[in-house]
Amino acid sequence: MDQPLWQPSAVQVETAQVSAFMAEVTRRWKVRLEGFDGLWAWSVSEPARFWLTVWDFCKIRAAERGQRVLVDGDDIINARFFPEARLNYAENLLVRRDDTPALVFWGEGTVRRSVSWRALYDLVSRLAQALQAAGVGPGDRVAAFVPNLPETVAAMLATASLGAVWSSCSPDFGVQGVLDRFGQIEPKVLITADGYYYNNKTIDSLDRVREVAAALPSLAQVIVLPYTRKTPPLDGLPHAVTLADAIAPYGADEIAFEPVPFDHPLFIMFSSGTTGKPKCIVHGVGGTLLQLRKEHVLHCDIRAGDRVFYFTTCGWMMWNWLTAALASGATLLLYDGSPFAPKKTILFDFADAEGMTLFGTSAKYIDACRKFNLAPADTNRLDALRLITSTGSPLVPEAFDFVYTKIKPDVQLASISGGTDIISCFVLGNPIGPVRRGEIQTRGLGMAVDVFDEDGRTVRGEKGELVCTRPFPSRPIGFWNDPDGSRYRAAYFARFPDVWCHGDYVELTETGGVIIYGRSDAVLNPGGVRIGTAEIYRQVEQLPEVAESIVIGQDWDADTRVVLFVKLAEGLTLTADLVDRIKEQIKTTCTPRHVPARVLQVDDIPRTKSGKIVELAVRDIVHGREIKNREALANPEALEGFRDRPELRS
Repeated sequence: MDQPLWQPSAVQVETAQVSAFMAEVTRRWKVRLEGFDGLWAWSVSEPARFWLTVWDFCKIRAAERGQRVLVDGDDIINARFFPEARLNYAENLLVRRDDTPALVFWGEGTVRRSVSWRALYDLVSRLAQALQAAGVGPGDRVAAFVPNLPETVAAMLATASLGAVWSSCSPDFGVQGVLDRFGQIEPKVLITADGYYYNNKTIDSLDRVREVAAALPSLAQVIVLPYTRKTPPLDGLPHAVTLADAIAPYGADEIAFEPVPFDHPLFIMFSSGTTGKPKCIVHGVGGTLLQLRKEHVLHCDIRAGDRVFYFTTCGWMMWNWLTAALASGATLLLYDGSPFAPKKTILFDFADAEGMTLFGTSAKYIDACRKFNLAPADTNRLDALRLITSTGSPLVPEAFDFVYTKIKPDVQLASISGGTDIISCFVLGNPIGPVRRGEIQTRGLGMAVDVFDEDGRTVRGEKGELVCTRPFPSRPIGFWNDPDGSRYRAAYFARFPDVWCHGDYVELTETGGVIIYGRSDAVLNPGGVRIGTAEIYRQVEQLPEVAESIVIGQDWDADTRVVLFVKLAEGLTLTADLVDRIKEQIKTTCTPRHVPARVLQVDDIPRTKSGKIVELAVRDIVHGREIKNREALANPEALEGFRDRPELRS
């Protein structure tokens, strides 16, 4: 077994909040826990006691908690947590009201500013009054087409304070992509910015906003945040006011936080929408709060005074995950724009300048840093940094090596995975456990995560489906416009009865770690052998000539053959020699079954707005099928490089 890349010190173990939590469990419930693994086992065997302890340990604020913790706990679909509770999400995030920074914002190299806890509270108060004056109340939707600005965080908190429902997407979406999302949920107010900065360019949003607003008859008001201009032009934009005009009539009063039931809707999140209109996934107030508090406190050890960063847009669930760190009294470090502009090290410069303690990003960002030959360990101090989290796609073992040799040798690296579907994680970090190369550290506390084979049997040390066999608070409360719940049940519970099947192809290792091999629906199946796409990406992208790759299964001769597309480093052309080296690399490090039947060059790899490559869309276009929702893609033009390739006809 490989030696761990990182282990916590005795002091780190002793002072971690999860250690204090374990002591509280032992004291309160008179149980003996054998380390973190023992805590996990207890948490899934005693869910009511576990989540009640999380509630108390994390100091959840509520008008009422009630006596019951879990009802119908044996029914994963219909189980209910804290059915008598009444609470407010925003009240639990606005935990301070002093002059220290709550938010620090960098907009590429163009804008830098800080917002204190007091100023944030005051802005939320005034925005809540403005929204209420526009007719927003409990259950109404507020939609946001916005960059990751401090005002965006304030608008979300103002919405939640009223018991209304927040939904956001990033400003790089086209008109149809926005309408495919917001058109389904009929928002009463739309919040937007006048534009945004990306890769040293200023990009206007208002032309698209005019089209969007005209197609949303439910809108009573459009609030425009000035970002790229001091005074945004509002001509031709119905019901529009600037932020300053919207809040001008209102003073910063005490916020009247509306108490709502535990399962009251809080966020509407959207699936990627690459196979049709995005699913509108509704998440509840209590489940979201309780789950994210557990992850931040027990898995990430976030506490007051920490400075927490995630590189994310407002269209990715990691934005919601990030903003919840306010509940720990931490400062949020917000960044909007390209992660490599105006210079390649901008995010590490941000970390140094602002004392970043948690650096959250995507596996693709880490891989890009590796391809750029960055060495932040040599160029930056990173003194305060203690935790790096990575998500979005599997983090390959070589990326672990890069973090520990080129970024910081003494840092916890937590690869995490879950998704929009649960607005949280199934598998993530453990601050008192070792980090092993290529493995996610642990299963989430309170999450009965297992791995099933094709027949629904538990397997260890081999690949299978990631499932969850017991209820957890952050299950969606449903899909929007799905009154009988049939679409919701079909999405997660059709594969195995009464078991959540997440759609990830994974392995649970002998050490209790988890390896993710890709999405189940993208798994290759040549000759009946299941192959995770991440296994191939890991090997191909070791070659310096290969910038990125995407692999699919092509229906061929009553079977499936593996087809690999490669985007090469700038100026290179795919040669027979490089094809041979690619195939040899895959054959010697994987198996002959992994070797692609065809290797073809493309100019670009299509991806979603959150940066995930889209194997299914490529598979569809190769097979001549319609691509149902190009608007979900950041670069839909890239698909043309895969259409009707003559090399795939023989």
